[in-house]
Amino acid sequence: MRARFVTLGVVLFLFTALLSAQAGRISGIVRDTSGAPLPGVTVQITSPVLVEKVRATLTDAEGRWAINAVPPGTYEVRLTLAGFKTVSRQNIQVTTDFTAVVNVALEVGPLSEVVTVVGQAPTVDVSSARQRQTFTVEELRELPTDRNLGSLTQLVPGVAGATAGCPSATGVYCGPAITNFNAHSAAGDVDGFYTPRYVQGPSREAYARVAENGYRSVGDDPLSTFSIDVDTASYANIRRFLNSSTLPPRDAVRVEEMINYFHFAYPQPKDGSPFSVTTELVESPWNPGYRLALIGLQGRDTFDTDRTPRNLVFLIDVSGSMQPNDKLPLVKNGMRMLVDTLQPRDRIAIVVYAGNSGVVLPTTAGDQKDVMHRAIEGLNAGGSTNGGAGIKLAYDLARQQFVKGGVNRVILATDGDFNVGVTNRQALLALIEEERKSGVFLSVLGVGTGNIQDATMEMLADKGDGNYSYLDSIQEAQRVLVREAASTLVTIAKDVKIQIEFNPQTVAAYRLIGYENRLLNAEDFNDDRKDAGEIGSGHSVTALYEIVPVGAAVPSPAVDALKYQQPPARPAARPAATAAPQYADELMTVKLRYKAPDGDTSRLISTVVRSRTQAMSVNMGFASAVAELGMLLRGSEHAGNASYEALAARARKYRGADDDGYRAEFIRLSEVAKGLRTLQTASR
Repeated sequence: MRARFVTLGVVLFLFTALLSAQAGRISGIVRDTSGAPLPGVTVQITSPVLVEKVRATLTDAEGRWAINAVPPGTYEVRLTLAGFKTVSRQNIQVTTDFTAVVNVALEVGPLSEVVTVVGQAPTVDVSSARQRQTFTVEELRELPTDRNLGSLTQLVPGVAGATAGCPSATGVYCGPAITNFNAHSAAGDVDGFYTPRYVQGPSREAYARVAENGYRSVGDDPLSTFSIDVDTASYANIRRFLNSSTLPPRDAVRVEEMINYFHFAYPQPKDGSPFSVTTELVESPWNPGYRLALIGLQGRDTFDTDRTPRNLVFLIDVSGSMQPNDKLPLVKNGMRMLVDTLQPRDRIAIVVYAGNSGVVLPTTAGDQKDVMHRAIEGLNAGGSTNGGAGIKLAYDLARQQFVKGGVNRVILATDGDFNVGVTNRQALLALIEEERKSGVFLSVLGVGTGNIQDATMEMLADKGDGNYSYLDSIQEAQRVLVREAASTLVTIAKDVKIQIEFNPQTVAAYRLIGYENRLLNAEDFNDDRKDAGEIGSGHSVTALYEIVPVGAAVPSPAVDALKYQQPPARPAARPAATAAPQYADELMTVKLRYKAPDGDTSRLISTVVRSRTQAMSVNMGFASAVAELGMLLRGSEHAGNASYEALAARARKYRGADDDGYRAEFIRLSEVAKGLRTLQTASR
């Protein structure tokens, strides 16, 4: 019997080997129209010759993809990515032992628009996979001081993007990238053979520590107060890591920014209010017996054909670190798209800084697009960084062209390095806080890898009453600067604060999910001098609370008994019926304060949330899935039964409207995170 099984195994092995020998391969590189690589593109091949009919893969950090063991035949290749037009390449011929190469440039546009190209792709013989590159001594001598020989491999076609398991801030090599180096002193060159692995230099990315919110006892802390947050940088940055097959650092994950990246179907405000308030209460998906409460704000959509005029000053970092394609070239592409949407009464100026600051484009009317495009084209990176002087100059220009009732904003685009000029952090923040009093706000666009100073950029935008966005791709630049420009540029309410009062008859403890760096003292809620967050036109803001109902066990850390005193005895709770019978079915009261964009006095909105749970809505279903992924990526101690499988299933069930494809992309990213976590666990 055993011999029979062995014989069968040998036959299957030989049969599989025969099929593989007769198979071909389809591969390619996907870029945007500027030539920058696009990671995370879904590539599908379809053909009647495939048993499964469809095969799929994703592009890596360099935009490369490949599908192996493809039977000979005719194929359709379909490429999709949120924010870009879908491309369909047809009549791709695959033959034995050859690779059909399909290189595609995706154009910005709606996912629903399909560009079909009919034609046969060229084939390339891949019988030899060995690659070789020779570096001269002169090239080695020209290497910057912070690099070495391995850096040259990044200039050679075929070096792929980051791979799982690459530690941050290691030396030059991540894995066995270079298989052999032979120094030829006589020949005067150095020979390098390599396999397509990632070569990584030292990382200088910095993230502020986030101490996760824990459960608070209602008896001790009945009030929870925080500022709203409309930043989305964390989600785009997380996407960058996952698309590079790397789990993000724990402190790069800010759950509230992940949730608020997405729009939710909250109703438009009525009665002249700048935003509506939606609440919902369901059973917690990951902690049985607990509740999950949602508070959703929907900003009024003010966009119309006669939209608010814009006075924008771009402050562009053109220091040497901004040279890579994912930095200054990406910013330039985003600016080009924005310029094409300007109206004649809009105004734009461009200030650069690198050692010295200067005006590249004086304030220019929106109908002079050719002048703007020429100024953008002339931007080049090189030099040290002088962020402080550049900010002063940009604010001066913005104030000189101030539009009363319009959008007056400085937009800083940088990889986050401020190392010359106003280097004192507090002095820089004081400058920005003083300038915002004039009505000129500051938004920040973070770009690039390896040098992100995330904590500094977030704080600058916070103090400047603006938004912090991270551009990980051309489609994200289009989303921030074009498609959602109203919500990122047009402020409809400022200094928006939320304060929750929990009912001790129904709630034993609570936990705010995220917003750790937006917490306020209870007395700050009524203090109009206290700065808080802003809501843009059409923007939605979501907050989630995990609720421990009365009668359920309250999670609390163990504390040793006091040695020198006895804690005061807590009075016994009065029966709910005699304490306040009219509030017996209330869970909490939600209060909000906000100011008009040009106002100094806040207004109050209040609503009550009942203690009865509801069936999960699309809004709650998807928001909770995003929060669950955030907790898993952070390794939250409060995640309970959270799992990648559960959140992905819930995200699919409650995906809802997804015209831009971002929710589908989230589901894909959750699957990537699951695979990376599995690999990480297996390697320990």
